[in-house]
Amino acid sequence: MPEIPSGLTWERAAPPDATGPGPWIEIAFGEGDDGEAPVYIRETSDPDNVVTTNRRKWDAFVLGVQAGEFDHFVEGFEDS
Repeated sequence: MPEIPSGLTWERAAPPDATGPGPWIEIAFGEGDDGEAPVYIRETSDPDNVVTTNRRKWDAFVLGVQAGEFDHFVEGFEDS
């Protein structure tokens, strides 16, 4: 398991009007600007459990979300 660098800047993915502790997903970008640069993902309720990927895979995921490729995961889901 790769070591998680200290001093990462975690960005919370929460709605602008969100209140409370979440749980929310947080993203941090590691050093480097190429496709192999690390990207770290964690949940606020379990910050010691960090998933690591790279920038190339993260960018592909974000583009897929924007294109609606994952919309079927929320079919029938209603905001509470």
